[in-house]
Amino acid sequence: MTTPDPDSVLAEQLLRLTRRVHRIQKRHLQQRELGITPAQSRLLRTLVCYSSPPRMADLAERLEVVPRAVTTLVDGLEASGKVRRVPDPTNRRVTRIELTAEGRTTLGELRDARRSAAHEILAPLTSDQREALGGLLDTLIDGTTATHC
Repeated sequence: MTTPDPDSVLAEQLLRLTRRVHRIQKRHLQQRELGITPAQSRLLRTLVCYSSPPRMADLAERLEVVPRAVTTLVDGLEASGKVRRVPDPTNRRVTRIELTAEGRTTLGELRDARRSAAHEILAPLTSDQREALGGLLDTLIDGTTATHC
């Protein structure tokens, strides 16, 4: 019998944790009946990282998706009144995306859902373990200390 490769074991643990986190967050979102997908949620959270409404191309780059995917997400969010397309003040060929009041309200609900999901996921850890985990995750995500926008 061979000894398992420690990196393979860690990789499997990370995949299992990712699936668990996704399931729990999805359940918390569904319980709030916000009517948005996880991808739309991610786009809304990304919008607040900009000091002024971004272009769709900016969103695609930050989200690491093709521009067409952003168009589809924005279409759905615009139809539900959470974002709106606005003209660029300096270039009439450019469209920018901004949050509406309803989008800001939804963003608050999303934060609450994510917070309650995180509480459930992290419940078994002590505060010291949580702090250590946060530092390790920052390193794995960015290779350095993470910025959240």
